[in-house]
Amino acid sequence: MPSSVPSSPLLLSVVSPVYQAEQALDELIARLESTLTDLLVSYEIILVDDGSKDTSWANICRHAARMPQVRGVRLSRNFGQHHAITAGLDLSRGEWVVVLDCDLQDQPEEISQLWGKAQEGYEAVLARRGRRTDSVFTVWPARAFYAVLGYLTGQAQDPEVGNFGIYHRRLIDTVLQLRESTRYFPTMVRWAGFRQTSLPVQHGRSQRPTSYSLGRRLQLALDIMLSYSDKPLRLAVYFGLLLASGAFGLGILMLIRALQGQIVVLGYASLIVSICFFSGVLITVLGIVGLYVGKTFEGVRARPLYVVAEHTA
Repeated sequence: MPSSVPSSPLLLSVVSPVYQAEQALDELIARLESTLTDLLVSYEIILVDDGSKDTSWANICRHAARMPQVRGVRLSRNFGQHHAITAGLDLSRGEWVVVLDCDLQDQPEEISQLWGKAQEGYEAVLARRGRRTDSVFTVWPARAFYAVLGYLTGQAQDPEVGNFGIYHRRLIDTVLQLRESTRYFPTMVRWAGFRQTSLPVQHGRSQRPTSYSLGRRLQLALDIMLSYSDKPLRLAVYFGLLLASGAFGLGILMLIRALQGQIVVLGYASLIVSICFFSGVLITVLGIVGLYVGKTFEGVRARPLYVVAEHTA
């Protein structure tokens, strides 16, 4: 157990981003209350409403009025799940912080196992989902997403590990020092280091449709790739060198054939195809560079990661 953790009951912060979860909140809070009470530690539950259009915020306020341990924050608009997590982490006060989604796929009862494993001396215990309850049309695109993401970022990505886990304050403080506009909590946790492990947990069934469409997954992958790796630029350089080598070899071959009288009239079609191909390559490379420049510009603006509209007392 880390030396900075006192032996007395610890304050445990539970952070959950909330979006369109009016049907799941009552059960989520009831199960959290039961689990955390059994742990015999003081705790707080921080619910961050990420611009929900339903009655999620009203439900949060109702539970906050009933339970002093519940703290609610409503963002001014939908900033995204990982920005909402950051807002909750900024407000957390616990020596340990649990992050879990609000849709009950991350089951609150598993916190007890994560807590017990953390006491063995780990700063992070990540929940590794066992048998997935998602449909095959959700699982396999997610696996492909993480495989491509892992290759492009140069960091191993486990498709069975998400946000759910328990984290020590030292790790959370390190993550909160990373104020870049592109937020992806699992990658930031891996970057922070410290002693980390994973623990198999039971995967619950979501109480609402997923908000991560294929398009949003691809956009997230692109943002993370541009923020955490320069591999696309390296791949563009390698591809350019490969094309240049191929073109040089082809030029030598054409010169030899011309000297031997095998080529009388140069091919118009091959010339046009070559121009179109290499123009496409140049535009693609310029586009990649432009995306990196755009991300740099976004970082230079240094806008706040989120805007709080209101919070419970």
